Amino acid sequence: MKAFDYQRADSAQAAAAMAANAQGVRFIAGGTNLLDLMKLEIERPETVIDISRLPLDAIEDTEDGGLRIGALVTNSDLAADARVRRDYEVLARALLSGASGQLRNKATTGGNLLQRTRCFYFYNRAMPCNKREPGSGCAALEGRNRIHAILGGSEHCIATHPSDMAVAMMALGASVEIQSPDGKTKTLALSELYRLPGDTPHLETELEQGDLITGVVLPAPVGGRQIYRKVRDRASYAFALVSVAAVIGLEDGKIGSAQLAFGGLAPMPWRNSDLEDALIGQTPSPELWGRAADILLADAKGHGENDFKIALARRTLAHVLDAACGGEK
Repeated sequence: MKAFDYQRADSAQAAAAMAANAQGVRFIAGGTNLLDLMKLEIERPETVIDISRLPLDAIEDTEDGGLRIGALVTNSDLAADARVRRDYEVLARALLSGASGQLRNKATTGGNLLQRTRCFYFYNRAMPCNKREPGSGCAALEGRNRIHAILGGSEHCIATHPSDMAVAMMALGASVEIQSPDGKTKTLALSELYRLPGDTPHLETELEQGDLITGVVLPAPVGGRQIYRKVRDRASYAFALVSVAAVIGLEDGKIGSAQLAFGGLAPMPWRNSDLEDALIGQTPSPELWGRAADILLADAKGHGENDFKIALARRTLAHVLDAACGGEK
């Protein structure tokens, strides 16, 4: 591990200011992803700023009936919260499907949103990776790409985003609170936080230098049936090949509301408003599930080993929609 300076912040504003005034800075809280990357010298920060003692570990009701989740709330505490289990079941299910109990006890909400891809080539410093070393190439395009993206990728990167939690939060319409170095705060919709790779896959979010995520806000619960379905190679401690987070409301036998997001398919948690619009007002049927999948996968592109994901995504979406509209979870 490369040597680094260690600093401890006593407030979110101080942490942001410290990070803005130095190069090669990383914040650390749970460290479940960052420490692994530092050991492999994929992440080589010159300074690590410890934010783990900041008062950002509360889950609070908002005035409009939603929840504000502090950036340092652990995945275990968030999944166990009674309000989350009752009103945001899809989020609790997503959290419990990720990692292991030990990791969930340390992993934080903010860190989970910003975790790096699990692409084999990103972790292998002997191989080219535009995300790790801009301009070096993408070995996954012609390599072992079974776990890689079929949506939203580019000729420079087809890595997927690994978070389960972020997929559920995307479906729920979450927003992210950010402390800027200038003392101001700003809010981004979660869908606006992430960037697609394009020709700059090393730039993964819209965060600027020094920006610190301080919390996530969930809107008031919308009811309906909530399902998180994760398809993976083994039953635990594995990342999604395809995952679907769905919040579906029925009215008089028809779909009255539909919020869906997908994991394992793209470089960011994926949401398609055209798909959701096509479901609303329709009577549930296998034919409708097929049309919805056609919309989702219209631009899907396999790269050899991951071609199967197109068919798998179609079947998983149909299974989730059928379950949400009256079948078994």
